Amino acid sequence: MLHTRKITVGLIGLAILLCSATALAQDPGPSFSPLAQISDQKAGSLLVFNVYTSNPANFGRENARLSITNTHPRTPAYVHLFFVDGDTCSVADAFICLTPSQTAAFLASDLDPGVSGYLVALAVDGTTGCPVGFNYLIGDEYVKFSSGHSANLGAEAFAAGFSALPSCSPTSSTATLFFALAFIQPGTDSYNFLPRVLAVDSLASRADGNSALLIINRIGGDLSSKATSLGALFGLLFDDQENGYSFSFPTGTCQIRIILSDSFPRTTPRLSNLIQAGHTGWLKLWADDPTAGLLGAVINFNPNAASTGPAFNSGHNMHKLRINTMGLSFTNGPSLVIPVIQPNC
Repeated sequence: MLHTRKITVGLIGLAILLCSATALAQDPGPSFSPLAQISDQKAGSLLVFNVYTSNPANFGRENARLSITNTHPRTPAYVHLFFVDGDTCSVADAFICLTPSQTAAFLASDLDPGVSGYLVALAVDGTTGCPVGFNYLIGDEYVKFSSGHSANLGAEAFAAGFSALPSCSPTSSTATLFFALAFIQPGTDSYNFLPRVLAVDSLASRADGNSALLIINRIGGDLSSKATSLGALFGLLFDDQENGYSFSFPTGTCQIRIILSDSFPRTTPRLSNLIQAGHTGWLKLWADDPTAGLLGAVINFNPNAASTGPAFNSGHNMHKLRINTMGLSFTNGPSLVIPVIQPNC
């Protein structure tokens, strides 16, 4: 009896373990809340790829491979793509449609050759083309420049606080997207906040062979015609002794791609004096326009990375220090106008 009883208990325990494993496999835990703010580590209804590029003279040396994945196991995704030229702020669009759990990748040279800028990917209704809340899109990219800068960057994801955008109907020609989804306003007809202040956490010295490519985008404007330019930017550059040095610079584009040097940012003294060999620094910046929402990335290239010394090639999206809460007004904050077009796939 004792022996039989032990076996019975063992079988019951095994059954409990199997049931627990099955339940865990079916439901491994809750997903990110839509109230979780912008991140390149979560899913969303709107994705921003911080940079894409291609060089018609040599696609092998300068190009971008972008991928988008629909993580929903049962529902297809209809995605409206907006390719924003970083220099002219003009916009070209296309659609990509994903079956449940499908991933797809494409080269910038195939869809928008010879252009450098950023990409917005928006979940829309498959019939009307209106924006929908479909917080199941993730993405990333591999990008390389002829200068040697290369990186794998995650797509910045914004969750939507709605199922269907009430202000958009089948007869609408455009729809306006607001960025004001906050804990104090759950369920609003908007997306997560856009960042207001960006930062680079560690800048290695140029004297050690490092070349940091800074990429900054302003997310806003009318994507049926032209995105909004960055305007004037202001920033602070810090050395590793906690000393800060201010700089500012005007822009007329919606994206800047610039290598940090003694010419930029223009500080007194210059960058090479502030961050000398063997030292590091950091910077933060924001737009003079309080309604601006910014995103960006930094990519470091060091030709000595293949050697045994402490040299590295790397890249990542910029850190977000503050969000733009002007979006709470739904009138003065960052917004995007998008054309409403029925998906053609």
